[in-house]
Formats: sequence, C-alpha cells, structure tokens
Amino acid sequence: MRLVIVGGVAGGMSCAARARRLDESAEIIVLDRGEHVSFANCGLPYYVGGEIAEQDTLLVQTPKTLRAALNLDVRTGHDVIGLDAAEREIVVRTAAGVERIGYDALVLAPGATAARPPVPGLGSPRVRTLRSVEDAVALRTRADAGLTRVVVLGAGFIGVETAEVLARRGVETILVEYADQVLPPLDAEHAWLVSEELRRLGVDVRTSVAAERIVGGSDRDTVIFSDGARVETDLILLATGVRPDTAVFEQAGVECERGAIRIDEHGRTSLPGVWAVGDATVSADPITGARRPVALAGPANRAGRLVADAILRPGSARPLPQPLGTAIVRVGELTAAMTGANRASLLAAHLPFRTLHLHPNQHAGYFPGASQIHLSLHIDPADGRILGAQAVGADGVDTRVDVLAAAIRSGMRVGELIDLDLAYAPPYGQAKDAINLAGMVGENVLDGTLRLWDARELDAVRASSLILDVRTADEVATGMLPGALHIPHTELRGRLEEVRAAAAGRPVRVVCASGVRSAIAHRVLIQSGFDSASLSGGMLTLRATLGARADGVLADAAPVEGAQNKNKDKENEQR
Repeated sequence: MRLVIVGGVAGGMSCAARARRLDESAEIIVLDRGEHVSFANCGLPYYVGGEIAEQDTLLVQTPKTLRAALNLDVRTGHDVIGLDAAEREIVVRTAAGVERIGYDALVLAPGATAARPPVPGLGSPRVRTLRSVEDAVALRTRADAGLTRVVVLGAGFIGVETAEVLARRGVETILVEYADQVLPPLDAEHAWLVSEELRRLGVDVRTSVAAERIVGGSDRDTVIFSDGARVETDLILLATGVRPDTAVFEQAGVECERGAIRIDEHGRTSLPGVWAVGDATVSADPITGARRPVALAGPANRAGRLVADAILRPGSARPLPQPLGTAIVRVGELTAAMTGANRASLLAAHLPFRTLHLHPNQHAGYFPGASQIHLSLHIDPADGRILGAQAVGADGVDTRVDVLAAAIRSGMRVGELIDLDLAYAPPYGQAKDAINLAGMVGENVLDGTLRLWDARELDAVRASSLILDVRTADEVATGMLPGALHIPHTELRGRLEEVRAAAAGRPVRVVCASGVRSAIAHRVLIQSGFDSASLSGGMLTLRATLGARADGVLADAAPVEGAQNKNKDKENEQR
C-alpha cells in the first residue's frame, strides 16, 4: 500500500507514525510545503521571548530522523496544488518542477493559514505572522536588533502569548482586538482578569477596535484604527485567527463546509480513498452541536492516530471523538484555561444553563503560597450535566480544568464531583479540593439548598430587591453597591428585623467577597421566611464581570460603627 499524507505537523505526522507501527510494509510519503516538519508550533512565541533558547529545540523531528526511526519518506518543499481523485493522484509543485504522485490512500492534513482581514496596507513588509519556525526566527531577530514598538492585531491565543513575551522583553506592545474582550472564547469575567494581567505587564490592551488601514512609511508604518487613533510602529503582527487551508482540495471535489473539510466519524471525506484530519476539518461540538473547526494540537494528534487505524484496521478502529476544545494559556503570572461550552455558545444554541462561580485556594490555605483559583462551571439545570468550565489563577488551574474536561467527556453530573477521590497534601490541594467544592455548590443549587443570582442581573436586582452586604466593615470600605444594607454575616441572626424592615416585602439578594458567607447568610434568611438568593462568586465575580465599569458602579463606603468582625471566608465553612 502507498499512503500519502499532505501536511507534516500534528495530525499528519501522528497519522504517519501510527501507520508505520501498524504496517511495516506500507510505503508512507509525507509532503509538506514548508522547510520543517514535526515542529513545535505551539512553542513559537516562547522562542520569540527567549525562554526556548535554541531554534533546533523547536524541531521535534527532521526528515532524516523520521527516515531512520520510522522509515518515512518525508518530502519538504512539496506544495500540493491539485488532486485528481479519479486517477488517485495528487499534483505537487517543487523546486524541480511539477510532478504527480499516485496513492492508494490519501490523508489531508493541510492545517490552517492565517486569516487576513480586508485591511488596506496589509501587504506591507512590516506585517508579519507567527505560523512557522521561519516566522519565529524573523520576529526574534527583529526583537534582538532593538525592536521598540509592535502592534499585535488579534487577542486570541497567539496574539496574547506573543504580546506577553514581547512585553517581557521590554518591547512596547499594543494589543488590539475587534471583540469587546481579549481571548473571546473566555467568559467575560475571566477575560477581564487576563486583560488586567496584560496591563500589569505593560501591554496596551485595546478592545472593541479594529485596524482600518495601514500606511507605509520609510522607517515605520502607521496603523489607523476604527476609533480614529493612529499609531506608528516598527512591526505589525497579524494574529486575527486562522482559516482552513483547503482551497485546492475543495476545487478538486472534496466536500467542505465554510471552508473546512467534512468528514465522517472515521475521518473519511466525500471522495473515495481520501481521509482528512486536524485544523482543516469540521467537527460537531459535543455540547451544543455547533459545527466548527477546532485548531488545537491535541485533537489533531489524537485524530491522526485514529485515522491511521481507520485506514489500516478498519474493522476495529474507534471513531474520532468530538473535541471539547480544551485549551490553556499563560499570561504573566496567571494561567487561563477552558473546556467545553462557554456562555456565548450556550446562548447561541438556546440551551438552558446555570453558572457556578467559586474562588477556592489551589492548596491548603495554611500552607505558604496559597492563591485563589477563579473557577466557573456551566451546568444543565435539569440534570446537573457539566456543560463547560473555565478557570483563571496563578497556580493549579491546569489540573482542575483537566479533571473537568475528563468529567465532561465521561458525562458526569456536577454532584458526582463531590465523590472524586483526588490527591491531597497541603502543598498540592485541599481536603475538599476545588473540584469537590464545585460539586457541593452544584448539588446545593440543584436541590434548592442554595439559590444564586448572577452578576449580570445586577441592574434588575438593584431595581427590585434589597441588596444585603454581609462582608466586614473593612471590606465594605473598599467599595460596595450603593443602597445596600450592610450587616456582617456573624451579626445577621440577631438583626433579622433590620433586614425585614429594610426589605419592606422585597426580595433580599446577598453579597459577600466570594460567595461563601453570602451562602451561609442565605440559609439563615431562607429559613426565616425571606425570599433570598446569594451572589454567585461574590464581589470578586461582580468586579470582574463589570470590568472597567466596576469603580463607577461601586461606591466608597466608611466602615459601619461597631461592626469590626474581620472573619474571612473559610475553606470548609459552608456545605
């Protein structure tokens, strides 16, 4: 058998390696238009920043090592420009000319290419992308030579990562995003934390704005933005997303959907003998059913292996899983991660959901270095199925989101998180881990023990309810909601008549710092006959949801005389 694979990075090379392990006799040819194959494209920003010191470290394998280890015929500088499905041949352009290569089975793993918005002047030589080793080397060389200012267009993963490493190098960095937040897949309350960390690093973050045109100059280009601002810059990094690199194959009859290749559960395309894998394929979201490409290395690598199985072991091959889109990014001292559906995709799919916000420590609070994980889960209000999760924090984010990704894949309900037997020692976690606590909050919400209100309901709540702030006087002095009644939670039981008088028949909506003390207060109120609910995630989530509006919404308040209780949230105080 001759197996030809187009694309020599994640999905394509994973397919080639698995195919060789399954069939020693197969002729396996891998074609790639670039100079390098099997390179660490996710490591490119960190090479630019200098954390990855040597260029060769990015080259996981070379054609020579792949020939020696796996007997693969890897051909770089081979650009596929045509496909003849009837003859089972592909047309390839090389430095030596055009040739045709026949195949018994063909796997398309062309990946994606940088999306180029219709911005006049985008053809300037000062506009660069970060998609290849050559791109990374060029950008680092410019930085080493004294790059002073860079405009990064697009605040997705690559844009944010590159802005971070350039800012760490002392380059003045302006990060521009057309959406109203950085990292659009994050929910707003998490994206705000990332924006603030970028600003702390010195990045000039500009959202809800786009580049309208680029004007070339002798020494610098000028970027003119939709808000009228003009910025002179040494270099413009285009990071406005990617699109499947499929035009050649679509012209040849491969069925595509908005530019991405349609495949069945085993990676087969609409043409006989042709499979596809990776960023160029379309898949259905397992939560919402939305059909979209998922440009992530993990799903591409795993799918490549399964496509090789489908070609060489069709009787026993497992179907390709629908990727959840689990992703993670480092931003300064923070990590942000996500898995499953976000708020926007759930709303677009018209799926009912409830959102839980928690701010537990990543390990025991008495052990040095404890820090909060800002964690949220979207759950099905009917059966508690976990629909998605996101987290931001200085430590422990990756572990918790990975656990939640596994929980979503296995179809777990939120209450089942309580029973997960997770590793515990003071330097690593808590006896009630953040995951267990999320399960406890979710179970309380589903069975009615806890009723939540959301920060996004603030305007409606202020218009219809009494807001009860149960933080300490010192905490309230840092800012509180105008018109709120302040009673520390330790005094609430003795001051219920004050609440009753102030509420005057209205519902009571309780606020604390992170949602722990307000949950305790809610239980006191609900059992005393009040219509009560606790703010999900407390003031931490409210401030992050309000973002830049927070200081304007929250009023300064002096400590209430005689209310100096300094109790803070305890990790095991509730539930």
